Amino acid sequence: MNWDLLVTLGICVALPVLIIWLNNRVRLNETNKRAEVMLKALEAGKEIDPELLKGAKRPLTLKEKLLKRLTCACITSLIGVALLVMGIITSKASSWQLSESPAPLGVFAGGVLLAIGVSLLAVYFVGKKMLAKEIAAQEQEMTQRQ
Repeated sequence: MNWDLLVTLGICVALPVLIIWLNNRVRLNETNKRAEVMLKALEAGKEIDPELLKGAKRPLTLKEKLLKRLTCACITSLIGVALLVMGIITSKASSWQLSESPAPLGVFAGGVLLAIGVSLLAVYFVGKKMLAKEIAAQEQEMTQRQ
């Protein structure tokens, strides 16, 4: 059995399908719970706010957007470093022969992911510095509402 092909198919085909399926299942469960609550409210004779049917989520604040970008940057950088290290370790064993080892591909992919992660980190720090006043104003506005 060709394990390389099996692992590649698992990562490139099965994993994305599983992620999409789980995401859709979570959304469906949220919708079903919301509908169940609405049905119980209707049975009890309560008035229903139409806004609850939409299930509107509040928009992300600037700080939350920046923190999300920081999370993506850290994950991408860590995966890039891991691929680089694995590629380098593998290359020592196979002396960089493409026919025997995927080490150069791992080093290349790790370098690309590391570069993307570093650029996202740079965007985070620049954005944090540039949007400091807006973030402070937004936080102050939120505390005044509560």
